[in-house]
Amino acid sequence: MLALLLALAISITIFALRDRIAQIGAYGYPGVFLISVLASATIVLPAPSLAVVFALGSSLNPVLVGLAAGLGEALGELVGYLAGYSGSAVIEDRARYAQLERLERRYGVWVIFILSVIPNPFFDLAGIAAGMLKFSVLRFFIACWLGKTIKTILVALAGAGAWGAVTQWLR
Repeated sequence: MLALLLALAISITIFALRDRIAQIGAYGYPGVFLISVLASATIVLPAPSLAVVFALGSSLNPVLVGLAAGLGEALGELVGYLAGYSGSAVIEDRARYAQLERLERRYGVWVIFILSVIPNPFFDLAGIAAGMLKFSVLRFFIACWLGKTIKTILVALAGAGAWGAVTQWLR
């Protein structure tokens, strides 16, 4: 119950402060790490992170931006995992949750890895399901970290490429 209350408190706080959180990106790699932790710590509520990764990929080393963001996102996703592990997470989309739970029972952390590579709104449910299924926190974290790091490096590289294309077009 405590884990659920903590997850909800973090989510509400981050949602309320989402505009201020976006300003943290001005602090470079630590800023993108912190934004990624906070954005991923929300459960279901939207918070900025990939837009910051995209933007900072054009002004900083995109691989380092992706590494910082991937680690931050994976750490933030532990909030959803803990909410599920506590066994008292509130789930509104029960049909989608049941589908993810069946997939995780069958394919294990591969589902976590694949869902963490692609930007999607269902990863919170996948983290909750992994917690409820009592997946090893280390296995969950590693699968999540690998997938999120691949995704954020690609987004940062896209930001760097977009900026290069814009500057060349302006010439």
